[in-house]
Amino acid sequence: MRITLLAGVWTLLFAIEYAEASAWQSSVASHQTVLTKYCVTCHNEKLRTAGLLLDKADIDHPADNPEIWEKVIRKLRTREMPPARMPRPDDATYESVAKYLESALDQAAAARPNPGRPTVYRLNRSQYGNSIRDLFDLEIDTASLLPADDSGYGFDNIGDVLTVSPMLLEKYLSAAATISRLAVGDRSISPTSADYQIRPDTVQTERETVDLPVGSRGGIAIRHYFPLDAEYVVKIRLQRGKDGTTIVGGSEQRQLDIRLDGARLKLFAVGGDNISDEGLEVRAAVKAGPHLVAATFLKDTVKPEGIPDTTTTQAFFEGVGDVSIAGPYSAHGPGDTPSRRKIFVCRPSGPKDEETCATKIITNVARRAYRRPIKADEIAALFAPYKATRNNGTGGSFEDGIRMALQRILVSPYFLFRVESDPAGMAAGAAYRVSDIELASRLSLFLWSSIPDDDLLNVAERGKLKEPAVLEQQVKRMLADSRANTLVSNFVNQWLYLRNMESVLPDPAAFPGFDENLRAALAKETDLFFESMFREDRSILDMLRADYSFLNERLARHYGISGIQGSEFRRVSLTDEARKGLLGKGSILTVTSYPNRTSPTMRGKWLLENLLGSPPPPPPPNVPSLKEDQEIKGLTMRKRMELHQANPACSSCHARMDPLGYALENFDGLGRSRENIDSVGILPDGTTVNGPVGLRNILLSKKDQFIITLTERLLTYALERGVEPFDMPAIRNIVRNAAPNDYRWSSLIMGVVNSVPFQMRRAR
Repeated sequence: MRITLLAGVWTLLFAIEYAEASAWQSSVASHQTVLTKYCVTCHNEKLRTAGLLLDKADIDHPADNPEIWEKVIRKLRTREMPPARMPRPDDATYESVAKYLESALDQAAAARPNPGRPTVYRLNRSQYGNSIRDLFDLEIDTASLLPADDSGYGFDNIGDVLTVSPMLLEKYLSAAATISRLAVGDRSISPTSADYQIRPDTVQTERETVDLPVGSRGGIAIRHYFPLDAEYVVKIRLQRGKDGTTIVGGSEQRQLDIRLDGARLKLFAVGGDNISDEGLEVRAAVKAGPHLVAATFLKDTVKPEGIPDTTTTQAFFEGVGDVSIAGPYSAHGPGDTPSRRKIFVCRPSGPKDEETCATKIITNVARRAYRRPIKADEIAALFAPYKATRNNGTGGSFEDGIRMALQRILVSPYFLFRVESDPAGMAAGAAYRVSDIELASRLSLFLWSSIPDDDLLNVAERGKLKEPAVLEQQVKRMLADSRANTLVSNFVNQWLYLRNMESVLPDPAAFPGFDENLRAALAKETDLFFESMFREDRSILDMLRADYSFLNERLARHYGISGIQGSEFRRVSLTDEARKGLLGKGSILTVTSYPNRTSPTMRGKWLLENLLGSPPPPPPPNVPSLKEDQEIKGLTMRKRMELHQANPACSSCHARMDPLGYALENFDGLGRSRENIDSVGILPDGTTVNGPVGLRNILLSKKDQFIITLTERLLTYALERGVEPFDMPAIRNIVRNAAPNDYRWSSLIMGVVNSVPFQMRRAR
């Protein structure tokens, strides 16, 4: 009886397995039929269209060639292939083939994970500056110390392009000397001058920031580091006209207010019969450390807003041009600065315990700078600069020795580079989990663009960071920290090209209302918008549909929104449907326009690349741009675009880009609303897109593409390398796990942190 029962069970299991295998074979056969019918006609060995040979690809075993099949999945998901004019499968067939390929590739990736192998990574300029800030509680001007970094895959933190040149090494040596002297408070520092300029197209009619006193007009608030307890000279230069020499102003006298940390240093009478900025300086004793220096005018007149005519002298005084701070003079000592408090964690009571204290100070700094515990056999090398300074016969002090040791740490490869080593005996090509210490560095560079703090490093040293609950707690803590705002300044602003706001230069003839105040306000709006996204842990879909923004009076007036006064930003509910979400942000619309007009092509390309992950190919050679078609200059921009699109060499790409860009033609090149504009576009599949609201609905209907694209960009930024085909299963897993939480930012970020490529590494 038992044997009979067992035989029956085995027969049933075999039947089920056979049925599943048959169904799988049938499914594969049907997918091969779809491929042959719709794809192989172009993508074959004879035609070699786009270099994709699907007649030779094995759809039975997609994991054998993920590069090809991930490309096919992308084309299926975006409905880019077959081309719109060719026979196309129905949506169910698209979905069936894509799901089959994704499932096969994801299962293979789970069985044989390939996390990739990051190169040796150099800190980029932003990470270097943030690390110095967190090491020494010292803000530095990295742009004056180090050159800008190259970019790859849209970001400047990509390891493959962060090369090292002899010039960069010299810059590191010089920066280390400067930083160590500032941090310790070197008494031998020679007087220097730091200049802070206000851009000449700034309209100085209102209180500029909350750091300036109430009742002030224009000017600047500067956070300056004073290296020693000493005297310093603050000198003001007034705003010049376009010739760079003529002071803009008039006969009326104004009051120039100079303050230090809110306390007035001096009040100058400026203007009158003889306009000059000679003698606009004050010498004052200042304690070492960071202080707020303000130069502004008392608001005693009402001046109409708008761009000043700086070509002639006017009946009003315009404002502050630049401020220089020179010193130190007559230094008294290093003072009690935040940097010194952070460095000198002990003080020797006498010569006998100097070395003990010095060892504690140096190893404490090295541990944080190197982002790992210091080994016993490293202490002698770390201590060598201190000993050499103290014993070289020149009478170098205890603090001189510490300064030289810190200088050596700041040029060490262990500080400048993130190096991960394979465990001993690891088989070539094997995937392994990185150590907790290495994971801590990956995490801090991702979320803070800086070094781990003591909390994170302590957890990693105890081997607890790998525990899921502990890791999640650390990620939540780090996201709540203000240092996580680098996700806006470094990730978002590079992903969406918002860093370009700093260099846009609209044509004054086309946009006479543009000034520096507007530039700053446009950039500030999107910064505050995305900070709220992260801080409130909103769904990433709110990027497209959020009904609020952040405005001040200058920006509200630009958008035609009434009831907002003053230079301070506040959260505002939006009632104009076209203005809601990312598509209505003036900074986005400005960086995707030409200096003198809008560009549907540029805006459409931006949407395809950054929101839909479907970038068009580069334009073919020798195709004239729109502005070169001299014979059609008299036509409207829309008509010229349509003629350009009619060119067979251009139509395949422009048919995808331009309709999306047309939908944003309701906004001019600076993001202002405009009426009586044709903002209707027809996509290649026949879908009509009408205006910003219609475009937003299209993007939300393609939310899967948008979410995948954002996740790819986020993973690229986190891994500090380009996303490869073998990373796509991890991306799909991140998205699946974030879905139940409405794709909130924390879900995607936590998904990245928990992903195979973030937590693992492939052995050499």
